[in-house]
Amino acid sequence: MNRPNRVSRICCWFLLLVSISSFASIAAAEKKTSSKMKPLKYVPSPLKDVRLNDPRSPFQFTLALEAGFTGIADHVVQFGKSGTEFNYVKDGGQDNLYLFLRLSFEMMIQKRHHFVFLYQPLDIRTQTILRDRLVQDQATFEAGEAVDFRYGFDFYRISYLYDFLETPKHELSFGLSLQIRNATIVFSNVSGTKRSYRNDVGPVPILKSRGNFSLPHQLFFGFEVDGFYAPIAYLNGSNSDVEGAILDASLRFGRRVLPLMDLYFNIRYLGGGGVGTSSNANEPNTDGYTLNWLHTFIFSLGVRVH
Repeated sequence: MNRPNRVSRICCWFLLLVSISSFASIAAAEKKTSSKMKPLKYVPSPLKDVRLNDPRSPFQFTLALEAGFTGIADHVVQFGKSGTEFNYVKDGGQDNLYLFLRLSFEMMIQKRHHFVFLYQPLDIRTQTILRDRLVQDQATFEAGEAVDFRYGFDFYRISYLYDFLETPKHELSFGLSLQIRNATIVFSNVSGTKRSYRNDVGPVPILKSRGNFSLPHQLFFGFEVDGFYAPIAYLNGSNSDVEGAILDASLRFGRRVLPLMDLYFNIRYLGGGGVGTSSNANEPNTDGYTLNWLHTFIFSLGVRVH
């Protein structure tokens, strides 16, 4: 078993076990026994008073895990000005659902300042037999040829938010993020004799907003948006005038099931990309031109421990 699959299974099992234990604790707390000899007796949950943080401390910490699936609405890539604008969904086998995972750690200081570290893996590997001729950089794949595709775009994101609402029941925060992309895009025939690829690591500055709002019966809803558009070098994490954009927007609805734990359902749009010519492409046999636009929709369940 390779490492991504092993990590994915561990995270999914963790989320499942936490959810089961949470609902079991709630059921135990609300269960009443009926007996003719003894009166009804309330059995308190052993987790009722367990907390990750001391409410009196100026420092509060939160851990969150989301797991679900990603559906790709549209995805096109082109390497080289004379290359093919290739549609992964239509011609590259991405008309499927893929595992989604997201991990985050947050520190809140004095109830208003939030620092967030987030990691999200994205590694999609597909195979297909080409219906049409495909050209990427100097590599040409003929119709009927079996081709392997890899689209890896893991990213790390560090964020700062300031909460403009004084009440602890609600949050409306604005701030900035710095995202580090770790991209690997590969076109290769099955034998490996023909290959075109891009490897890229770079920073991307992002504007951020987040809201969380309490409802009766321990329910809540919220939103989170990270986004940026930049046609200017260095602002978009490139060393040339490449047009780039990113949007990560989500809506969530959930319930506080324990004093230290929330469970929620999340709907997310995640998309972006770029187009332009890099002045110092590290890959051989390329003119540096890249077009890459991705649009996905994600449905996930999350658990937040605080």
